[in-house]
Amino acid sequence: MENGAVYSPTTEEDPGSSRGARRGLAALFSLGRLPLPRRVLKGLQLLLSLLAFVCEEVVSQCTLCGGLYFFEFVSCSAFLLSLLFLIVYCTSVYNRVDAIKVKSSDFYITLGTGCVFLLASIIFVSTHDRTSVEIAAIVFGFIASFMFLFDFIAMLCEKRRESQLRKPEAPPTEALTEPLNA
Repeated sequence: MENGAVYSPTTEEDPGSSRGARRGLAALFSLGRLPLPRRVLKGLQLLLSLLAFVCEEVVSQCTLCGGLYFFEFVSCSAFLLSLLFLIVYCTSVYNRVDAIKVKSSDFYITLGTGCVFLLASIIFVSTHDRTSVEIAAIVFGFIASFMFLFDFIAMLCEKRRESQLRKPEAPPTEALTEPLNA
């Protein structure tokens, strides 16, 4: 038996230089599901919540630690939630789940995260020891919370725009007053 007859149905040809690690990895990601402004907001949420968390972790001592601990929990949770939604929107996971449920979850989680992050930043402002690292964490926290809230507003506007497009036109009032057999 020839080697060609045994191996030809199962052996893949040399892919050449057209397929590589970068092209294969890039094929897993799709940035087209989010419009550019929302993509930028999601990226800023991720970056700023990470920076707030890292700056807060650098704090070596605190007098009133409750605000610091709450800020730590919220900034870490905000980072992980924004990372989760970016992964869902930018990978094939989005195709495996119900898109309406993803958008609805993103809508409410973004609102909740923005409000709680803003509250945590306000509490941390009132309990911090005025070190430069704490101030940096607070600034990143406030900016991140505003990015979450801006993203919520963008989603709210998008929902309203979609509902306006789906809304049927009102029938003319003249048609309602005329008899049906006229």
